[in-house]
Amino acid sequence: MKLRSLNYFKLIVTLTLLIVATDYIISGFVKLNKYQDYNEINKSSDQIELNKKPKIIKNIKENETSEKLIPKKENILLNKKLVKVKKNDTLIKILNTFFNDNKIKNKIINEIQKEINLNKLSVGQKIFFYTDINNDVKKIKMPINFSTDINIIINSNIISSIREKHIIKKEIKSSQFLIINSLYKDGTKAGLSSGILDEAVRLYSFDIDFQRDIQKNTKFEISFETLFNENSGEISYGKIQYLNIEIQSKNLEYFLFKTDDNFYDYFNREGKNIKKSILKTPINGAQLSSSFGMRKHPILGYNKLHKGVDFAAPQGTPIFAGGNGVIEYAGNNGGYGKYIRIRHNNDYKTAYAHMKAFKKGISKGKRVNQGDVIGYVGTTGKSTGPHLHYEILFQNKQINPMKMKLPSGKILEGNQLNRFKKSLLKIYAKHLFALYE
Repeated sequence: MKLRSLNYFKLIVTLTLLIVATDYIISGFVKLNKYQDYNEINKSSDQIELNKKPKIIKNIKENETSEKLIPKKENILLNKKLVKVKKNDTLIKILNTFFNDNKIKNKIINEIQKEINLNKLSVGQKIFFYTDINNDVKKIKMPINFSTDINIIINSNIISSIREKHIIKKEIKSSQFLIINSLYKDGTKAGLSSGILDEAVRLYSFDIDFQRDIQKNTKFEISFETLFNENSGEISYGKIQYLNIEIQSKNLEYFLFKTDDNFYDYFNREGKNIKKSILKTPINGAQLSSSFGMRKHPILGYNKLHKGVDFAAPQGTPIFAGGNGVIEYAGNNGGYGKYIRIRHNNDYKTAYAHMKAFKKGISKGKRVNQGDVIGYVGTTGKSTGPHLHYEILFQNKQINPMKMKLPSGKILEGNQLNRFKKSLLKIYAKHLFALYE
């Protein structure tokens, strides 16, 4: 009896274990199938995500049906190619590498030249070409200036243009250092651009001889505006806001100020213009090739009064306005060739002759600031070679620029002086904040 009971017990235990094991196996198999199904679903989902087409939304209005692809990104399949203008390049020469159809090229040129003077493409000018999968150009982008581009849209034979204005972020940057070797060398080490250093030297040119006056450990301070194009990531520089150089324990401080007649100029703390009213030499790096006075004319062959001074310089060298004023003549003027005359006040005028070309935008009635580029050295008119013929006129009579006594600059008074005093405090506060932040 005991043996039989023991056998029943063993049978029950065995059956129980068999049932549990079977259930465990079946459960595991089900889970495994679910896992595989899950993987197949995920795999399928990834393939759909990678290969899926844009959704089509149909908007039905009465009998009209329109289809809109969502999502759709402009230029999502376009490749960008950058071309930089090289010496002797023309736009048509560049377009020839992308287009065969002359009609298309002419239409593109007509659209671009509405915004850009194509006769004055500068070396390094950037042109962006956007091409599709077939390498066909669909868009061309050219900067008009630092903040604006022109976009040429090409759709078969239809050419259109769009101006694109970009957000420009402005900041004030300041720097302070000791001049050990030279302003250029130490300024470059301090992170200043050559353009900012050139402008600083030009502004101090009336008061400082950089060869003789600068001693070792001369303190230099500067504050200037930086411009950041958030679209292109490029940086440019605005006007210098503040300058200071310590010479023989004296600070020569210059502050930028917009006067009542809308000229930007620089003044010391007392409100006196740091510039003299007229430059004796409105060109950089040129040699005096002919002085004021009687001489044998190189073309006419007889003695004649030379009513100005000549500066020999390579063709295309920039020419600066000798002072603040209004252009009263800009055009061809007989033996003078391409000629500009600027009226500075009731007594003084300056004239510039034999120019190769005027800067874009220069015309009669245009206001200019001292140091603005107005044109470029050439050899037009009666000229034996590239040079600038420069005249200073006092009461409409030519005088010798090298011997004249320069009239002193403008002195601010009254409400304008009060406005300047408030302005300089703001500029100096921003300079210190940028310097020590």
